[in-house]
Amino acid sequence: MYRQGDVLIVPIGELPAGLVPGPRDGGRLVLARGEATGHAHVITGPDVALFAAPDDIDRLFVEIVSKARVVHEEHGAITVPAGLYRIVRQREYTPGDYRYVAD
Repeated sequence: MYRQGDVLIVPIGELPAGLVPGPRDGGRLVLARGEATGHAHVITGPDVALFAAPDDIDRLFVEIVSKARVVHEEHGAITVPAGLYRIVRQREYTPGDYRYVAD
């Protein structure tokens, strides 16, 4: 597993069926956007594909053929090797509900 701030990158055996291309932001593959700062966790690499569940655009998956880097304005970049991954956003409990951690 790999972590950068509130984003956890978890290896998986295979991608779920029925995924759609993940959202892009000006061509960037954004794993999570900071609500408080506007900064973003972005994955880069020549052979990286981002996918989303068709019923939940925030449920993301990544396919990396060789290697990729995850960058963010406030964290050190990390390198992620080839593989299939599920992206998990850290959540916190608020009375009566859970919400994504505001970055």
